[in-house]
Amino acid sequence: MLAAPLFTDTRLEEIHRRLLAHYDRPPVREVWDPLKQFIYSMLSSRTKTEISLEVIRRLEERFGSWENLRDASIPEIEDAIRAVTFPEPKAINLKTALEEITRRCGSLSLEFLKGYRTDKIRLWLERFDGVGVKTSAAVVNFSTLRRRAMCVDSHHLRVTQRLGFVGRSADARETESRLMAMAPVKWPPEMLDEHHSLIKIHGQQLCTKNHPRCVACPLLDLCPAGAGAWEKGVMGAGQAKSTKQGH
Repeated sequence: MLAAPLFTDTRLEEIHRRLLAHYDRPPVREVWDPLKQFIYSMLSSRTKTEISLEVIRRLEERFGSWENLRDASIPEIEDAIRAVTFPEPKAINLKTALEEITRRCGSLSLEFLKGYRTDKIRLWLERFDGVGVKTSAAVVNFSTLRRRAMCVDSHHLRVTQRLGFVGRSADARETESRLMAMAPVKWPPEMLDEHHSLIKIHGQQLCTKNHPRCVACPLLDLCPAGAGAWEKGVMGAGQAKSTKQGH
């Protein structure tokens, strides 16, 4: 008989509680079918959310169906997505992926994935060029598939590293694995989605890349990076300046 664990790591629950109190509940995500989420996630890498949303809206207006997008030329697709970062390789990868999905499945749909285990879905998705762990996590967690996964973007990676949950060299796959091990089993997919959104907001507003506002951070006492810098006075002046400029 397996012994009960001697220590239950509740830090992720505490972080979620504090961020929820600080930022309030994030907007409810519009849940899309797996194919639309797949297309969006392929295009949204290193692109601001508002730009990505506008691009996906314009694609729907311009082409009318994902089949028409699939059948368009690469220059035409590139022109339609030129607002995102790296439109040329993304246009090539997107067209290739849509054609390959059609070839493998007989139609342009990912609804069949509902019948597969989450790990198998992600392996299948990550076979496509331009699709990594972040995109596969987004498809299984954000779409109507609604499976347990943690989408780790650049904000999530940075915050997790500063909190000391993973090392500085950790990538998205290692970080997701660590966070999923810490996440309460009772959290449904929707809660993991909400946690992703809260961490993303935190990374955008306070735990920024170059000028983190540690003085205002609700996680400061839990964060080795922030607490250490604060004690040394490294961030003190910069924090006060950043806070003042924000008003």
